[in-house]
Amino acid sequence: MWFPDWPLRRPDRPPDRPVQVVREGVVTAADPLAEAAGVRTGMRRREAEGLCPTVVSLDADPGAEAVAFEPVVAAVEAIVPRVEVAHPGLMFVPVGGAVRYYGGEEPLADAVAAALEETAGTGGRVGLADGPFAARLAAGAAGDGPVVVPDTAAFLAAHGVEALGAEDLAVTFRWLGITTLGDLARLPRAAVASRFGNEGLDAHRVASGEDRSLAPRRIPEDLEVADDFDPPLANLEQAAFAARALAARLIDALVPVGGLAHRVEVEATAADGPVRARTGRSSHPFGEADLAERVRWQLRAWVESGDVPGGITRIRIAPADLSDTGRQLLLGEDAATEDDARRALGRAQSLVGPDAVLQARPQGGRDPAERVLWHRWGEEPPAPRHDPDAPWPGRLPSPTPALVATDPPRLEVEWEGGFPTRVRLGSRWEQVLSWAGPWRRTGVWWEGEGPADRYQIVTSAGAVLCEVRDEGCVLVGVYD
Repeated sequence: MWFPDWPLRRPDRPPDRPVQVVREGVVTAADPLAEAAGVRTGMRRREAEGLCPTVVSLDADPGAEAVAFEPVVAAVEAIVPRVEVAHPGLMFVPVGGAVRYYGGEEPLADAVAAALEETAGTGGRVGLADGPFAARLAAGAAGDGPVVVPDTAAFLAAHGVEALGAEDLAVTFRWLGITTLGDLARLPRAAVASRFGNEGLDAHRVASGEDRSLAPRRIPEDLEVADDFDPPLANLEQAAFAARALAARLIDALVPVGGLAHRVEVEATAADGPVRARTGRSSHPFGEADLAERVRWQLRAWVESGDVPGGITRIRIAPADLSDTGRQLLLGEDAATEDDARRALGRAQSLVGPDAVLQARPQGGRDPAERVLWHRWGEEPPAPRHDPDAPWPGRLPSPTPALVATDPPRLEVEWEGGFPTRVRLGSRWEQVLSWAGPWRRTGVWWEGEGPADRYQIVTSAGAVLCEVRDEGCVLVGVYD
């Protein structure tokens, strides 16, 4: 079951302009007006805005999407249990038993389509096929009614290789004359694996109708992780910290059995009695960060929809569909050190608060302080306020200072003939070895800020960036 326009179903969407939803610089959804101008899902944001300059770009909000999607999931769950949510707007359901109960595949698909329309209106697509990949393609081909695929192999064979979702691999296949999934499936699997490695092997399996290969095993009960809370968790911030800690415990528990989970069941017990449970699915094994984020989305959906009255007294996470292949590490990659660092940061954040552990990413700007965008560690970074690819005339040349002062202190500099000769660092004076500048900064004159000149100065004790203003000289940054 798939709603292509689900990320667009939000109150801040302008009704009369082309709209696209963007996540990490990539378009995840576009309305008909934007698509008519050439915008497509998967494009880079700048490319899409070049095709449609009037498009309105909205930042994706998976948490809000999950809250709105929860009633739809509940409606399908009333027909077929064990719903697996890939992401808000897309869910998979194993229907072996339900087909027998409803007397066939088409009556079941019609019942699900009716539930979707009653709960979420039009726009929902239903596809039924062998395996989630083929079912997703069938849903994409659905129009006025559900699409039931009688022959999955023949259905897949007619699709182009771009349906794999791996752009670089699809380009290579087309260059070799392999244009459809049927062409790919007819190749010897050993030859594909030898030429393209694990990525090519997975693509050949999917093209052959075998979908993702799993090795399900019985999950010991002690691999489930749970925590009880007294007093109950009353807000989403508390629930998010709990989810992150439980995700770390679950990943640690899975290490001895040599696998990672493709499905997890998240269960929350409300203070006033009801127990809510939902199964989440990922095409790739869940990592600690991905699992924590998935649990946080689900808890937000329950908290904001009022499904856990009185707060949450217990959270439980149970893994399923363990992969026995693990993850192929890159040469020189140290996964253990990375996981340890994430756990340490998560523990620190739980102690000092979410606003005290921050993560930085570059953005555009003329001044060093402007070219860094800070956001909470572990959360989705916001869109840059300043375009990092813009030319920014007048910006300071590289290198950028390693330390930038938020409140620049005064700096004593001696000048001779307009040239810096000595700098006072602490209690001693250091001779200037070399310098560059000045770079003129006009300042925000309409708010009373005057002009200033910036200099890069190198001494035997280090290099600094200073700014000469009417009232004196200040230390702006220190170079490493």
